[in-house]
Amino acid sequence: MPAAHLALLVITGVLAGTVNALAGGGSLLLFPALLAVGFPPLAANVTNSVIQCSGSAGLALGSRRELRGQQGRVLSATGVAVAGSLVGSLLLLVLPATVFDAVVPALVALASVLLGVQPWLGRWIGEPESDTPDCRTVLLPAVFFAAIYGGYFGGALGVVLIAVLALTAQDDLRRLNAVKGVLSLIISVASAGVFAIGAPVDWLVVALLAPANLVGGFLGAKLAGRLPAPALRVAVVVVGVAVSIYLFTR
Repeated sequence: MPAAHLALLVITGVLAGTVNALAGGGSLLLFPALLAVGFPPLAANVTNSVIQCSGSAGLALGSRRELRGQQGRVLSATGVAVAGSLVGSLLLLVLPATVFDAVVPALVALASVLLGVQPWLGRWIGEPESDTPDCRTVLLPAVFFAAIYGGYFGGALGVVLIAVLALTAQDDLRRLNAVKGVLSLIISVASAGVFAIGAPVDWLVVALLAPANLVGGFLGAKLAGRLPAPALRVAVVVVGVAVSIYLFTR
């Protein structure tokens, strides 16, 4: 791979980690960068998914204080998160590549729209009441289907999970964001295990970009509140929509 392509991917990996920490949706930046340097869509998707493990790990480690007292919630959702991730990742490998090529533009568009409407969704939901029990009959199936999405594609998985948690788990949104980080890590690791066996993951790129993604997440945590997250969100949405249009028309 040319040095210019490697430099582009490293820079994008750091930026993706930063955007994930500030606004979410950073994986929608890394996916088109992999496409731009010549990766086929399937290889770009699985490589991107494996790279996101490091960013999710950083968020989970940095949210240990917010995770206190939530062991039951996390444990109850772990099983369905793993099951959904395995279903999604196995579907990705079993179904013909033509199915992925046909579906991924719509998934990119959906992820971009979800990221764009996230602020309005948060205002509509409001701050959950912490003393109200979770609606687990809705929460667990919703996490399962979100995990299928994460195993199959994974772009903006965190946006999908925080929407699911905010609608079904009654707690402070900052605490729910910590749970989102743990569930994202579980889903990413489960799908990475499947991809390591039967998917065209570029492990050299993973080894290069996983640390860059982790550094970006650390920088994003330090910059939180100093940079305009709405502007970053708009930029990611624009990139996502552009990628979706490109994939629809290629």
